[in-house]
Amino acid sequence: MGTGPRLPAYSDKELRMIRKNSPAETTPAAVPPPTVEERVEETPFEAVASICSVLVVGLFILTFLGQNFVIPSGSMERTLLIGDHLLVDRITLAPAAKWMPFVHYREPKHNDIVVFIKPVPDLDADGNPQYLFLVKRLIGLPGDHIHLNHGIVSINGVAQNPPGDGQDSPPSSPSEGQYLDEFPSVAPATNPSATEAWAVEFPSHLVDGDLVVPAGKYFMMGDHRHNSLDSRYWGFVPRENIVGRPLLNYWSFKTPEGQLESQNGIGGTVAWMGHVALHFFTDTRWARTLHRVK
Repeated sequence: MGTGPRLPAYSDKELRMIRKNSPAETTPAAVPPPTVEERVEETPFEAVASICSVLVVGLFILTFLGQNFVIPSGSMERTLLIGDHLLVDRITLAPAAKWMPFVHYREPKHNDIVVFIKPVPDLDADGNPQYLFLVKRLIGLPGDHIHLNHGIVSINGVAQNPPGDGQDSPPSSPSEGQYLDEFPSVAPATNPSATEAWAVEFPSHLVDGDLVVPAGKYFMMGDHRHNSLDSRYWGFVPRENIVGRPLLNYWSFKTPEGQLESQNGIGGTVAWMGHVALHFFTDTRWARTLHRVK
């Protein structure tokens, strides 16, 4: 039986010498990492769709869940100051909806601070009617008997504690103070600031010297009783006009009286925005920021 070629026999010393003189073993080349798929660039259509989705969600929140509201006047200054920025809850006081069965709803109640649409329009610079959003305290519910005596509000014969802290500033004139403090003993027909429609409707709601709130309506007053154009001047607020209630004062910035109402055109808005940017840290009321409204 044939045999294959025989390998030479080496001693241990010779094997060591061979290993020593042989070229060093090369390490295998590094294996390149797996290639990552190139990122697919977003198409213009997809970019527009993404922006629209964000806008739709934001619009839904602002329309149905919450709304930003800025205090423009001092009518609530015992509780809210000009320049307070509020987050308004539009759910709790909304009429119950079957498509949102698990949301907590309730009817408005005494002393709620309420955002609502003013029931009578104001005229803009061009004479066009505009219905403003206002924020006041709810004083009277349907069926309540209301009157003021020396500035103290009585509801159904029970005198109410004044809201907030501090004292009201004096009225603009003695006759104005009498109208504000002795309502409804002094009729709206005697006050030129009261609307004509309210002056005509007013007598039909008087019972034994009290103003009686009709069904489906509410009586609103500002906490600064001497500086508030409220239900004493234009009457009751229908239930459907109630928008919501302020939850949070998320930012408060020192703002002069009438500043927010007098901004006309882009120039005035840009100028005010520049003022806010320059004085953000010094004129922000940090103690009022992120405070609950109650």
